Amino acid sequence: MEMKELYDQYETYIDHEVTLSGWIRNHRKQKEFGFIDLHDGSCFATLQCVYGNELTNFAEIQTYRVGSTVKITGILIPSPAKGQKVELKATKVELLGDCLENYPIQPKRHTKEFLREQAYLRPRTNLFQAVFRLRSVISMAIHSYFQEHNYVYVTTPLLTTADCEGSDQMFKVTTLDMNHIPMDEEGKVDFKEDLFRKETFITGTGQLHGEAFAMAFRNIYTFGPTFRTEKSNTKIHANEFWMSEPEIAFCDLDQLMDIEEDFLKSVIRYVLDHCPDEMKFLDQFVEKGLLDKLNNVLTSNFVRIDHKDAIDLLLKANKDWEFTPSYEGDIAKEHEKYLTDYFHGPVFIKNWPKDIKAWYMKLNEDGKTVAAVDLVVPSAGELMGGSQREEDYDRLMERISTMDVDRSTIEWYCNLRAYGTCVHSGFGMGLERLVMYITGVDNIRDAIPFPRTPGNCEF
Repeated sequence: MEMKELYDQYETYIDHEVTLSGWIRNHRKQKEFGFIDLHDGSCFATLQCVYGNELTNFAEIQTYRVGSTVKITGILIPSPAKGQKVELKATKVELLGDCLENYPIQPKRHTKEFLREQAYLRPRTNLFQAVFRLRSVISMAIHSYFQEHNYVYVTTPLLTTADCEGSDQMFKVTTLDMNHIPMDEEGKVDFKEDLFRKETFITGTGQLHGEAFAMAFRNIYTFGPTFRTEKSNTKIHANEFWMSEPEIAFCDLDQLMDIEEDFLKSVIRYVLDHCPDEMKFLDQFVEKGLLDKLNNVLTSNFVRIDHKDAIDLLLKANKDWEFTPSYEGDIAKEHEKYLTDYFHGPVFIKNWPKDIKAWYMKLNEDGKTVAAVDLVVPSAGELMGGSQREEDYDRLMERISTMDVDRSTIEWYCNLRAYGTCVHSGFGMGLERLVMYITGVDNIRDAIPFPRTPGNCEF
């Protein structure tokens, strides 16, 4: 049986024989008996198993090392020890898989930096048991929210020729021989020799293809891996990560912010309901006050402020900023922190300068800003970014021309404005950013199983 089932119904199994299989987390040996802390991965908890020298293989059991896989049969009894309801009085302990003495994950506190070097083993620790189970539950919460609100899940392509985020941000894909690259008469790469006969990228977003499906299904969402070539070796950037990107027809910017707020609160509520043990551990050992932070989000009304007004507020603060706030510029991490502290909760920053935002965003009537919005949250900064999409064909063509976007790769996307368009909006949310926010871990390398970052593509 699995340990989760045992703990969920432990009163039913008291004084009954049960059999569990799992890994030894800790092994404390005495002269006439021993204690094995068993973990089977089905839940966050471990189970203390007590064995005595009446077992025929007692001497052998005492040689079993931490990390070994064992199968233990015994009688479940109430535990006399504090902090645990039950323990297992072993009648049989069988070694399934031995573990070498140099096993790196010993029963002691390891640094996160050390555990990144053991990424294939770190899921066996308490911290990453909590983080990666929560990543799974958060993913389920995302799917549940959209499915319950009648969104269609769309699996957009990972290979694309559409240049949405800028080709300098996208990985190139080719079947050409890098040692003998064919060139055309102009001295450029001859992609006619390539598999797709044109320059191809690994996607940086599923948005463009998602919009096509929103024009047929009304409400859709994507959820999958995304790739960027940024050489940003920071705590919040990775070159491979996961994103969820809903696209909603007949939805303007104000309605989009309503959805984002409801969505985030729903995911947090789902996590708190489904992972109380993991959240209690993280609140105690990773981020003090984590549960209070998340519960405060559930009861708060998210502030909405224009980019211009946010800059006004930052300039009036008379602080010694590392990056001076600018009406034409982005908002730095220090600014985000000030705003969330000032408003005591999440903040929507909307209507951004058009020159620092993407070509597909809706141009506002002032001709200077676009209907874009970033959601910034306490301690994590930007969590979601979205916009109302430009539905006016002529204005979209003007933006594409002004920003020197290669129209030939997105002609089909432009045609969506000619074939029955409507007001529509969407946002993107990085899964790892949300995992960091909900778990309290402060480095994206600890929010994804095998991180891919500049200079690092191990395992």
